[in-house]
Parts: sequence; C-alpha cells; structure tokens
Amino acid sequence: MNYRSNENIFDRQIERKMKTSFKFKIIFTLASALIIIYACDDTLNINDIDSRIIPPSNVSYSQHIQPVLDLKCSSAGCHNSKDKAGKLSFSSYSDTVSDPLVVFPYNPQNSKLVWAIEGRNISPMPPVGYPPLTKNQIEGIKTWIKEGAKNN
Repeated sequence: MNYRSNENIFDRQIERKMKTSFKFKIIFTLASALIIIYACDDTLNINDIDSRIIPPSNVSYSQHIQPVLDLKCSSAGCHNSKDKAGKLSFSSYSDTVSDPLVVFPYNPQNSKLVWAIEGRNISPMPPVGYPPLTKNQIEGIKTWIKEGAKNN
C-alpha cells in the first residue's frame, strides 16, 4: 500500500465516524426536544377542568374560578380581552368584576353572570355548541360570588 491509499482509508473512516456522530446528535436532539415538549405540557383542557371539584366553601378565584372562565368563556374567542363579546371580558379578575351588574359581590341571585350560566336569560352561556359548565362549576361560581367575589 502506498501513502495515498492509506490516506483514503483514513479519510473514509473519519467520514463514517463523523456521519455516525452527526446522526447520533440529531437523534439525541430530537428525543430531548420531544421529552421536554411532552413533559412540560401543563395546559389544561375541558376534561381537566370538568373533573376538578370546586369546594362548597372557601372558593378561590385563581384556583377554581379563573381556570373555568379561561377555558369555557375566554379561550372560545368570546369573552376575552380582545373580542369582548357582549362587551364582557373574563380574562382577568379585574375584567370579571368590573361591572357590578355582571358580578354582584355577596349576591349571586342579582348577578347577570349567574343568570347566564344557569340559562335564566335570553342568551344562555356558553352558547349552544360550546361545552357547558358543569353543575359543580355553576355552584362554585355562585359560592364565590356569595363569599364576596374575592381576588383570592
């Protein structure tokens, strides 16, 4: 063998090792990305919210009410801060309680929000075709209002 053929063999070995190393890096990167994406998925969906039980007292706006309003009212493209269907937004606590006719603290029976979610007005909410609130969610919202509609 001459010097040139040894050099070619050496070059091919290095090239194979580089290809193998590159393939490994790609596979490792993709696997890592998939693990990160799926492990960090903490988004809530309708089933998650519907399976959560709102307690009969000491209802927390941030833990119990806002997640329901986010999924069933705001994210549907209706009562968010951008679209404001019916001039209402439930995207934040301040938006939710901004109109005392909609949320009347300590008096759920005088709150238009309760009328709408119980279907006691012309436009029941959510409208037909959207996932309705569960009985527990309706009772939870009423309890939250009865307890003063606090930002807790």
